[in-house]
Amino acid sequence: MADLRTNFVGIRSPNPFWLASAPPTDKEYNVRRAFEAGWGGVVWKTLGEDPPVVNVSSRYGSLNYNGTRMIGLNNIELISDRPLATNIAEIKSVKRDYPDRAVVVSLMVPCVEESWKAILPIVEETGADGIELNFGCPHGMSERNMGAAVGQVPEYVEMVTRWCKQNTRMPVIVKLTPNITNVLMPARAARRGGADAVSLINTIQSVIGVDLDTMAPMPTVDGKGTHGGYCGPAVKPIALRMIGDIARDPEMAGLPISGIGGIGSWRDAAEFLAMGATTLQVCTAAMHYGFRIVEDMTDGLSAWMDQKGYATINDVTGRAVERFVPWNQLNMKFNTIARIDQDACIKCGLCHIACEDTSHQAIAKTTVEGERHYEVIDEECVGCNLCAHVCPVDDCITMQPQPVDGVLTWPEHPNNPHRVAVES
Repeated sequence: MADLRTNFVGIRSPNPFWLASAPPTDKEYNVRRAFEAGWGGVVWKTLGEDPPVVNVSSRYGSLNYNGTRMIGLNNIELISDRPLATNIAEIKSVKRDYPDRAVVVSLMVPCVEESWKAILPIVEETGADGIELNFGCPHGMSERNMGAAVGQVPEYVEMVTRWCKQNTRMPVIVKLTPNITNVLMPARAARRGGADAVSLINTIQSVIGVDLDTMAPMPTVDGKGTHGGYCGPAVKPIALRMIGDIARDPEMAGLPISGIGGIGSWRDAAEFLAMGATTLQVCTAAMHYGFRIVEDMTDGLSAWMDQKGYATINDVTGRAVERFVPWNQLNMKFNTIARIDQDACIKCGLCHIACEDTSHQAIAKTTVEGERHYEVIDEECVGCNLCAHVCPVDDCITMQPQPVDGVLTWPEHPNNPHRVAVES
């Protein structure tokens, strides 16, 4: 069977699935339940200086779409609102009882060297495996010149990272904010500061919606709302792009990445690994379905790795990076044409409508023996694949690569109609 064990900057865990720094890792009770369910590690909810912050009620807003709940989650909760001493004692207790699990502590204190130098030895004494610098909190703390207010300024990222590296034995992971034009700038700054790894993405600044009765942004707190941090399945594409940007950057070569952002299944996990991650941090999926979702993710990832012949997590990490290229490096001669499986077609006409109204008028609608019939006009099809996306039947419409000058440039593609002939 596939070996899911990870060694992330010296932090070992039995599998790559860690709970992210968030409400699920706020206290010992939760973390123990998570470890009993099978999670490989946790990043403890962000700690700060005493006195602790005060959190509000309500705290979450959900984006639901077409009957699917929580495709996105908005969170206006701040860092831990429990005393620092309470958290420290619980971290020490958990790490003592679960020595084989990764326990990383998220930290956020004012951008003053004395504050960082004061909290680091306190955390180090717990036996924690590492620290994660929260440079991404998009609300509340950023207004106090912490969180994203630091993460959006590369010079601050480098400075604080260096302070931490100079004052602790623990590996330093820098958590990056996506609320920036170019994620490479703070990532490179973290490396210059001596970071052992980066993690991303943190939540995205957002307003989840507006209550049209009270005319207040949601979630509402006594009739008013504010912006928060957006996470969940809807942010996955943004996370994959930013992780890929870092993984392929020559200046970042070799720096380990902990992937975060919408991971909720083994397939999501495999995609994050392929784009360069080594460990995988999860939050919204656990909040939606409970801690035992890790069983499905570990079983599914292991089965897929066995099927593909990948023995270890490192065999998967970064597999897609060499194929993640700038737009101008794509093959401009490559062409695909849509094909409709008439046996699978349910005659709904969505492909025709989408192509006729918003694309290239490449799907003809006719009547055959009294039934609607849809056929691709090869000469008009540009291979945009909109029709395949709107089709409600899996694999009814496929995109089939076409020869270029008599040569198939991508013979291994599973939808290549000439694949068998080429392989033989």
